[in-house]
Amino acid sequence: MFKKILIANRGEIALRIIGTCNRMGIGTVAVFSEADSDALHVKEADESCFIGGAAPGESYLRIDKMLDAAKEKGCEAIHPGYGFLSENAEFARQCLCSGITFVGPSAEAIELMGEKDKAKGVMEKAGVPIVPGYFGEEQSKQCLREEADNIGYPLMIKAVLGGGGKGMRVVHKKEDFGNALTSVQNEAQKAFGDSRVILECFVKQPRHIEFQVLGDQHGNIVHMFERDCSVQRRHQKIIEESPSLFLDNKIRKKMADAAVTAAKTVKYTGAGTVEFIMGEDSRFYFMEMNTRLQVEHPVTEMITGLDIVELQLRIAAGEKLHLTQSKIRRSGHAIEARIYAENPETGFLPSTGKLQGLVFPAAGQSEQAAAQGADSLSSSFVRIDTGVEEGDQISIDYDPLMAKMIVHADTRKNAIKAMRYALAQTAVLGVETNLGFLQSIFLDGNFEKSQQDTLFVDSRLDSLLVQEKCTADWVYWISAVYCFLVDLAQAEKNALYSLDPSSPWNRKNSWRAVGHEPYRVHLRNHKGEVTEIRIAAKENSFQILNATEQISVSVSQIGNLLELNWSDGDKNGFGSQLLVLHHENQLVAVHEHGRAYFRRVDPLFFEKQTEKGEFRLSAPMPGNVIRVLVKAGERVSRGQQLLVMEAMKMEHAIIAPVDGVVEKVLFNPGDLVQNGSELIEFTQLE
Repeated sequence: MFKKILIANRGEIALRIIGTCNRMGIGTVAVFSEADSDALHVKEADESCFIGGAAPGESYLRIDKMLDAAKEKGCEAIHPGYGFLSENAEFARQCLCSGITFVGPSAEAIELMGEKDKAKGVMEKAGVPIVPGYFGEEQSKQCLREEADNIGYPLMIKAVLGGGGKGMRVVHKKEDFGNALTSVQNEAQKAFGDSRVILECFVKQPRHIEFQVLGDQHGNIVHMFERDCSVQRRHQKIIEESPSLFLDNKIRKKMADAAVTAAKTVKYTGAGTVEFIMGEDSRFYFMEMNTRLQVEHPVTEMITGLDIVELQLRIAAGEKLHLTQSKIRRSGHAIEARIYAENPETGFLPSTGKLQGLVFPAAGQSEQAAAQGADSLSSSFVRIDTGVEEGDQISIDYDPLMAKMIVHADTRKNAIKAMRYALAQTAVLGVETNLGFLQSIFLDGNFEKSQQDTLFVDSRLDSLLVQEKCTADWVYWISAVYCFLVDLAQAEKNALYSLDPSSPWNRKNSWRAVGHEPYRVHLRNHKGEVTEIRIAAKENSFQILNATEQISVSVSQIGNLLELNWSDGDKNGFGSQLLVLHHENQLVAVHEHGRAYFRRVDPLFFEKQTEKGEFRLSAPMPGNVIRVLVKAGERVSRGQQLLVMEAMKMEHAIIAPVDGVVEKVLFNPGDLVQNGSELIEFTQLE
């Protein structure tokens, strides 16, 4: 076994690999860019090595710097993780030439399966079913348009080297083909250095089901069952689970056999994933093979009890795979939810900034921990894989994935309960996240009833967003109680250092010279509405004076978590817990049915409102303007693309919120814009 390896990656996957290496007694070397000098993976590794600037092209995508670092530190192997260089055949080849083991498949296997057009040809010859489409070399726009017409709409445009949701668009009608093709080609060129595309027939009611495979250097190949990855946004997975409810044993065996055939065809070694699309008729087709460790590999680990990273390392070291297919058993149901720094209300655009507050269940430990708080969850487990901590900066340079939350239980129903509980114990301040949106999905009746197809998020987006924004009165009340407790703690601290600690001026209990008055807290919600909450406090009991009837609640505080005991029990449907984080005047309040964001405001504060009919079209993140599609004076329709930005290797369109007129375009193609910069002056049509 290796004595020391270099991890050619960052964030949560680097930490995940470090964890297994520590258990196996393998030394680890982390690499870091200028943006990651204080990152968690650098702190946790045994050694570290600086490799360049924040931009991936100056650091994490530099083969020469990775090899130099490995040689300098005396590493015998390099684990690429996922993303960056993990599916770069030239990297695997240069590792081999340098006498360093690449923890992954051969360069030849990566090349065969890395290009979608070639991979489909190889699979077709091997008898694995493929989606009908165009996979040819000719890439002129005229040729692609003609082929699209032959296939028919809707169809998919995919980058030949695409992955991770980048370089992919669904085109529903002919007139949208040109813009979609341009976006895919641009994304593909920037992310993968190759603008070639393929076209595929769009499968009706598509379900994304993949099989984990493992192959050693002695010709042994096994599968580790399936993962259903159908719940997606922007063609990128956000929820994965196993087993799939749509597979009976007969179809499961057919798909598993096809996955093993695919791996054997390319003499695959290491961990890989064969991805299929399955339609409403239960027919399945090969989509692609990911020749690396997947983001969602913990789902498989939870149902099998196996450590896939350990198996990768043992295979790379030349050990024989002692797992036969019959020895691989699964138990229960596992679900993973990806926690992203992004804003679902702006089309899931990434969010950047400093993590001012961060709370995970079980103190964010990256290991299984029993879920507490309900008898029904006693046999459920939650695992958090993360690469960030409070105070870290979420940068524009890298993927906005912050953490993965994985739960395991005996049934899918109990796994969903465990996930709901875990999400209610998770909060972030400082950047926008999809946490509330994830809660909406796990509370959705259709999702709870059965697994969904890949159109689930798009088809229910409005209702999922509305559900996320509903805030019950009791959440306002208890958030105000939290503010009172924070103020009280600060007053006691001030009094401790005061010349007169007993002075009433150092108290926060609404003391007045003529008697007591209610404690008042003013909270502004996401709509900009300000609510005054009036409470009367006596020790740990609080009377809510806003309520139409007399309501009181006893509160016990454990860190940021408030345990609640209402005077009338739970007959009003009030929650029993509220997790509250605050930073300066910002608050997030989290409960089992969602979360709410507030700003605490001075009641005398006045904010000028934008005149009706005016819209501020601002940059949702820092990035580059790459296309301006309108000019001053032009009339546009609601939903029309006005301008396209590029950030985090993906294109993001700024669209017209209503029918209106473009008054002025403030930036040109190539301009760098900062977060919040006004891009276009726009007025609504009467």
